[in-house]
Amino acid sequence: MRTGDRASAPLQEPPATVETEGPSPAASRAGGVPAGRDPASGSLQEPPGSFATGGPFPAAAPVHGVPAGAAGDGPESTEWHSPVLTALLLAVQAASTLVFLADNLVLFFIAFEAVLLPMWAIIHRYGDPAARRRAAAKFALFTVAGSLLMATGLFAAVADTGTADLGAIILHGGVSGDASLLVFALLALGFAVKAPLWPLHSWLPDAHTAAPTVGSVLLAGVLLKLGTYGLIRVAGGLAPDGAAAAAPVLAVLAALGILVAGLVCLRLPEIKRLIAYSSVGHMGFVVLAFAAGTEAGIRAALFGNLAHGLVTPLLFFLAGALKARTHTGSLAALGGLRLAAPALAGLLGFAALASLGLPGLAGFWGEAFTVYAAAERGGAWLALAAAAAFGAFLAAAYLLRMLRHVSHGPVAPAALGIGDVSGAEAAVWAPLVAGTLLLGLVPGPLLDLFSEGLL
Repeated sequence: MRTGDRASAPLQEPPATVETEGPSPAASRAGGVPAGRDPASGSLQEPPGSFATGGPFPAAAPVHGVPAGAAGDGPESTEWHSPVLTALLLAVQAASTLVFLADNLVLFFIAFEAVLLPMWAIIHRYGDPAARRRAAAKFALFTVAGSLLMATGLFAAVADTGTADLGAIILHGGVSGDASLLVFALLALGFAVKAPLWPLHSWLPDAHTAAPTVGSVLLAGVLLKLGTYGLIRVAGGLAPDGAAAAAPVLAVLAALGILVAGLVCLRLPEIKRLIAYSSVGHMGFVVLAFAAGTEAGIRAALFGNLAHGLVTPLLFFLAGALKARTHTGSLAALGGLRLAAPALAGLLGFAALASLGLPGLAGFWGEAFTVYAAAERGGAWLALAAAAAFGAFLAAAYLLRMLRHVSHGPVAPAALGIGDVSGAEAAVWAPLVAGTLLLGLVPGPLLDLFSEGLL
């Protein structure tokens, strides 16, 4: 497809098989060129936040304001009151906000890297003493390697186009055809580490397991969104032809990630590690939806990103509260939570049902539209849609297994006499619960905003 034709390609024009043209409509849509518009004639004066200029991407960071107020009055609150930890949290939030606001590729890269250092410090200084050093080192190794690939891709894009203005590059059709696949491959690999996409995910379970609760919330609610935002907005926008060519590879890796994460979670014995691995599956749905390249796929990717940023941080808050009360995260050592702390058990059940994609809660729509978008492509994509659907079944299996161990049966010795949800904890968790219900019951307005390119 010629560069000048990309913007005018119909969003509903799916190629027949996985081996043919990739998601050129998705690349144009994610990159910010609305259908039916000549990219060369676009104005750079469009309102911030529109897809047309590379402005802020609010849908990618749904829990920015939550972690800073997460101290509550539970057993972890004394540690969370540390002024150094507060400064690190604010640094992560400020830098990640700048990532979503940046329209200059150099500023984008600087802000992206500025998120990683305080995140490393949170894991290294405030994580589990038995595992934090190894987890922090692994986090640093993977993210630095991803950053080098991303920096090379951004440099190649700037060298090819002669500008670092993301909006201008997108409006003029991205990098040239010869360089497009190389640029997209470099950027996609860099962002896939952050997302993370299987098989570049192995740093995430260790980081989540070792991190303090607030660190896990930031990882799930903010850092992972930087990876998917970069893949959809930056890589897809800068190199739409490369995104089209690489779509089959991305889709296969995403589907494999969904299946592998589900199978691994069926055997995991520790609650935080289980929730961490579930994120690999959820991000697989986001990447598969983007790779599908249809309008439904882009909506599914954005909606799934937002839903994950609400539901998974809530799960980590609840797992952290449970671990702080019982001093264990082992599923075998827990049990009877519905008798020992019924409100905490009820919230854990609610979050688990949202994560497995129960209709009426936020997790359902992104997964449902992902399966639909992949099936809409037809041909070999039907197998990927079936794999994603089976992955949703696996998610139900491992999350219900978790609830059976934690909430049912007699009260385990570790859970005897533990406190239930405090007022401060309820105040922190309530926005996530409300957002999960709102997006699940009334998804239409948000989907309309995605369709109009306003989020």
